Amino acid sequence: MARRSLGALVVMGRLPQVGVGKRRLARDVGDLAAWRFYRNTLKALLRRLGRDRRWQVCLAITPDQAVFKVAGVPREVSVVPQGRGDLGQRMGRFLRRLPRGPVVIIGSDIPGIEPKHLTRAFRVLGRKSWVFGPAADGGYWLVGAARRPRLRMPLPFDQVRWSSPQTLSDTLSGLRGASYGLLEQLDDIDSGADLDRYRRAVSR
Repeated sequence: MARRSLGALVVMGRLPQVGVGKRRLARDVGDLAAWRFYRNTLKALLRRLGRDRRWQVCLAITPDQAVFKVAGVPREVSVVPQGRGDLGQRMGRFLRRLPRGPVVIIGSDIPGIEPKHLTRAFRVLGRKSWVFGPAADGGYWLVGAARRPRLRMPLPFDQVRWSSPQTLSDTLSGLRGASYGLLEQLDDIDSGADLDRYRRAVSR
């Protein structure tokens, strides 16, 4: 029997290109190694999450014309452009325009994301209006909104200092009292030291 869809999952991604993106990691391990890490992480993430019928997966890609170039995407995953604006504006576009129901948005450079994390996020949205997955650097690897019918949902991204230690706290301040839940901490891979720690953790 098919499992009921819990909602929509948006993966924010970048077209893997040598010398583009993951610049801090590239400074430590080189452009080719950084490209290979990101390409493999994105493909594995889409394969791991995209075939799970409990959610409908959309890869939101940048640059916009990459919708015709990105490879290795499971057929169950739709590919759409992110559009213009800062991260908050781009995420807000999906939160406002996707069909009614819970929406969870994740980054594409967090190799530790598993289906169990998404299950927990959607479960939180059954009780709360928002859910976040915090990261050690002050940001977050996941944001989700319940988007309940007949409730107007102000977005909390207007005054956020992106890529800073205040990113999560700024976003929470913008919730204006709306309820939220937190998941466990996961981290993206921004440096050679991050990559070394991750490889040691998965080899245990």
